[in-house]
Amino acid sequence: MKFLVLGIGNIVFADEGLGVHLCKQIEKNYLFKSDSHSIDFIDGGTLALQLSYIIAQYDKMIVIDCIDADDAKPGDVFFFPYEAMPKKVSWSGSAHEVEMLQTLQYMELLGDLPQSHILACVPKRIEQMSFKLSEELINASKIMEDTLIKHLKSEGFDCEKIADYSLQDLANLSYKN
Repeated sequence: MKFLVLGIGNIVFADEGLGVHLCKQIEKNYLFKSDSHSIDFIDGGTLALQLSYIIAQYDKMIVIDCIDADDAKPGDVFFFPYEAMPKKVSWSGSAHEVEMLQTLQYMELLGDLPQSHILACVPKRIEQMSFKLSEELINASKIMEDTLIKHLKSEGFDCEKIADYSLQDLANLSYKN
């Protein structure tokens, strides 16, 4: 099976870049092996709908992004299958041109949506032209990292930690990559 880890977010809006930064952090810090699966890590930025032709090539996908949720506070982490999305969760208020949720719904209607999970966090700081991540988000990213690694192991991947890049360091360098 072909797996996709898709990081979504606007890197110049502080915490809103979480999906992109965490996707890169996992890709740089771990080596993934499987006899029966392949895995790709893609920085989807704010492209959303334009990613549909890429997403359709995969069997399974994990989307990493920021979300809003009723009664949630900055730093709260959510992990759920797309088809079991909690009603209290929304992607409203992010800095994407077209929301990722709309893209997933569009792909579902076309029959092109791979089996998908959402790994997300409620952001604290969404400031234009800032790469500084909030402490709440940095702490939450550790939970998100563990959640993603456990999920990929349950899907049959061997995961070996090979580096220790920090989320903030990658955020600081993200505009150069």
